[in-house]
Amino acid sequence: MTILVTGGCGYIGSHMVWRLHDAGEQVIVLDNLSTGFDWAIPESVKLVVGDISDGELLERVFSNNSIEAVIHFAGSIIVPESVSNPMKYYRNNTAASMALIEACVQNNIENFIFSSTAAVYGNPEIVPVTENAVLEPVSPYGTSKLMTEQMLKDAANAHNFRFTALRYFNVAGADPLGRTGQSTLNATHLIKVACEAVLGSRSHLSVFGSDYNTPDGTGVRDYIHVSDLADAHYLALKRLLNGGDSLIMNVGYGEGYSVKQVIEAVKKVSDVDFEVRLQPRRDGDAAEIIADNSQIQANLNWQPQFDDLKTIVSHALEWERSLQKKNSHF
Repeated sequence: MTILVTGGCGYIGSHMVWRLHDAGEQVIVLDNLSTGFDWAIPESVKLVVGDISDGELLERVFSNNSIEAVIHFAGSIIVPESVSNPMKYYRNNTAASMALIEACVQNNIENFIFSSTAAVYGNPEIVPVTENAVLEPVSPYGTSKLMTEQMLKDAANAHNFRFTALRYFNVAGADPLGRTGQSTLNATHLIKVACEAVLGSRSHLSVFGSDYNTPDGTGVRDYIHVSDLADAHYLALKRLLNGGDSLIMNVGYGEGYSVKQVIEAVKKVSDVDFEVRLQPRRDGDAAEIIADNSQIQANLNWQPQFDDLKTIVSHALEWERSLQKKNSHF
């Protein structure tokens, strides 16, 4: 049996593909390569280049392969962009996910894992935030993901279909073995941007908002290593394949760091100073969001291996250095 990974050439998706490959699983990747890279996955893994909204393509993929489960990463992920271009996010995230879910139901694919987000919580009143918190996203990105969660619930109620939606907090770092990492051009992830500033590919780092009601005025986030996130997906997959019921769970460490703390960590790990510019707040950004991860620990016995900001930064910086060398050869 085979696992289909959508968006498997992207940042998180490629780590998932390597995790499955390392475990000896059969994998097929479906990716339109709009932001992903074909070199980010093992050469032995089958890659189908195309879009998840293409119903005919999905039908061919499902008909020609014995697919047991789908892990769905494909979509757009930049919060500020979702505010300025909301229809892109409802098209790429919500509408495209609907096409994929519908194809799964039609082809009797019973197991589905969805890449959701902590952005569904908006500005939570209580931190750490539990899965039962009020869902009030403050960006079209968060809303597009929440709408997909609702579609999954409705599909599971109506059909022989079970899902796990994992609400990520701030994903960072890179594969400890250096096989893949955050490679997207013009990325907005803080740790990647800081690493680019260290290596001189950015002239400075902008901090958006220094007047939040937080200890140092900058936004506070729960940073999770991408390899721990991939491991959480694999545990969720095994649970579904063993007959587990549908679940929605946070994936985070339960500890927050401010933007200023992250910048200081990057400077300390790299031993490089770089310019930091304070900018106004961006629409769609929450002041503080940290995971209550008790559900995932109880249901999956998830045991993070890289729960350390210095380690996350070190792996991200190592990847950024290797990526610069790779790009210089192109």
